[in-house]
Amino acid sequence: MSVLVDYAPLLLRGLGMTVLITVLGAVVTVIVAFAAGIARLSEHAWIRVPAGVFVEVFRGTSMLVQLFWFFFALPFLGIQLAPLTAAVLVLGLNEGAYASEVVRASIKSLPRGQTEAAIACGMRPVQRMRRILVPQAIPTMLPPMGNVMVDLMKNTSLVSLITVLDLTFAAQQIRTTTGETMAVFTTILIMYFALSLAISAITAMLERRFSLDSSDLPKLKLTDVLARSKAVSQ
Repeated sequence: MSVLVDYAPLLLRGLGMTVLITVLGAVVTVIVAFAAGIARLSEHAWIRVPAGVFVEVFRGTSMLVQLFWFFFALPFLGIQLAPLTAAVLVLGLNEGAYASEVVRASIKSLPRGQTEAAIACGMRPVQRMRRILVPQAIPTMLPPMGNVMVDLMKNTSLVSLITVLDLTFAAQQIRTTTGETMAVFTTILIMYFALSLAISAITAMLERRFSLDSSDLPKLKLTDVLARSKAVSQ
């Protein structure tokens, strides 16, 4: 226990870095998820196919290999990334590829009538997504998105392999210096679990915030649109 007290500043520094990587990685994940997920719904092959290739490549290869490739291989191509930058990019791109399927599936699960009604109203594809489809799909996205964020947080432990002083890297340094294994790794196990609970709590709060009544959602019915059009024409 005295070892943990003596090295508490190092553990807290590692915890802070883990939280920072998780937050930055989550931002990249959300951006990538919506960009790739919506792109895969495009009617244009030149948008849909590259998005599909990106998703399959990042889902079909190891995150650890991706991390090493971004940090150790890219310099041979003249691109030098800082350890933190490489960590955030890899985590965000990898988890974003998985989360893009959440976005795509949530939007596709909406009734076809929503899209037809929006088209009947003269809305362009971007308007349909922004004003009709995405707002209704968000409540469906949140639970699986929460799981993706927990997975992202747990995968931050891999960044210690490219010299990022995260929680795992700090624990390894303490273990090497003191020889204490049980106490150190039990402590970070509890810390990771606490972070996971925090993410789950935030997800639950967002679910309550976005669990709107059907009357609050911008749903459109094709019959209503036709009725309104008929009334206007008369």
